[in-house]
Amino acid sequence: MLSTPITRYLQQREIPFQLLMQGKAAASIQEAAHLRGIKAEIMVKAIVLRDMGGQYALACCSGNESIDPKKVRHVLTTRRMTCASRQEIESITGATIGTVTPLLLRTSIPILFDTGLKQHNMVTISSGNSNAGLLLSLNDLVQCCSPLWADICR
Repeated sequence: MLSTPITRYLQQREIPFQLLMQGKAAASIQEAAHLRGIKAEIMVKAIVLRDMGGQYALACCSGNESIDPKKVRHVLTTRRMTCASRQEIESITGATIGTVTPLLLRTSIPILFDTGLKQHNMVTISSGNSNAGLLLSLNDLVQCCSPLWADICR
């Protein structure tokens, strides 16, 4: 079985998950969903945002949705928010683009989950490896990362 910091973290906490392998790295969430034989809406899309004062946040939603930075800004009562750069993402999360999850972030930042995720009992996150995802219960994921819940999609 594939071993990554994320899989080891879940195993240490005795959180059940299913490894979803794919034959190659995907260029999009839709492609990853197709390669894994799942629907994009159960995939947790994780976007790192930065405000003009240098505050970061991780906004998560279903894979078929889009984060609205204005809504995230409103929830956090910060100034204008934009997507973080590749270097900022790697520095803040310890992960590369496409493998960011709300678990094991290198830096403590607010984590927001869109309320639309609540319609799914099971969700997938990255394993930390671009060729595999992890299927786990939304409740287990929430217990691990204690997100703020808000309507943050377009």
